[in-house]
Amino acid sequence: MRLVSAFAAAVIAFAIPAGANAAEIALLSPNPIKETMDRLVANYEKKSGNHVQITYGSGVGTRDTVAKGGAKDVTLLFAPFDDAIRTGNVDRSTATVVARLRLAIAVKKGAPKPNISTAAAVRNTLRNAKSIASVDPAQGSVGGAVLLALNKMSLTTEIQPKIKWMPGGGDVQKSVAAGETEIAFGPYLSDMRNPGLDIVGALPPDAATPVDITGFISTGAKDRAAAKSLIDYLRSADAAPLWREAKVFPVQ
Repeated sequence: MRLVSAFAAAVIAFAIPAGANAAEIALLSPNPIKETMDRLVANYEKKSGNHVQITYGSGVGTRDTVAKGGAKDVTLLFAPFDDAIRTGNVDRSTATVVARLRLAIAVKKGAPKPNISTAAAVRNTLRNAKSIASVDPAQGSVGGAVLLALNKMSLTTEIQPKIKWMPGGGDVQKSVAAGETEIAFGPYLSDMRNPGLDIVGALPPDAATPVDITGFISTGAKDRAAAKSLIDYLRSADAAPLWREAKVFPVQ
């Protein structure tokens, strides 16, 4: 009887919604994963009873925000982020990869899909392309990831002159959908959702190293235990289906 009562009490306690002990967590996240983060946070709030206030910025912008002292209780950053964490505004020891982005290639809807099955095939595709569009590295982290991929494939000097660097992912999509540019080179998620595009697929890791989405707890976090619980949820098996649905690769 005591065992049953204890079990019932535990179930009731877990089911109680946000109350006096609910934590308030401030979260800073890159905007390209906004749609998925909104859903993940809603699920976390429902399960934990905690409340999360989200602030979004560009991939480059979030790093700049942290570097200037604007880290939230939990901050998600797209790698690389050495300059941001060097400032000490986030606790390096809490770095946790919650998911990974893969770069992808897309073409105008109905256009022939090039071969990107291997690193060698990706090199040939990029070499043969008349024009390529991607996000300006100074304005979005996508462009930085593209440059890293070109370096990895030893193509930077050869390919960079024919890349049209654009302010944002929407501009990249419109240019390729309109037939103004042959190939869109960007993340395998929101920047490839234009109905005028056909996604060829994510590049193999030996062509483009996946981009870590890394969570940090701020050195000034109000409730470190609550902050850690949010990061733990974002990398959990429970969160994995939503990451996969967004074409982001979970760590589970």
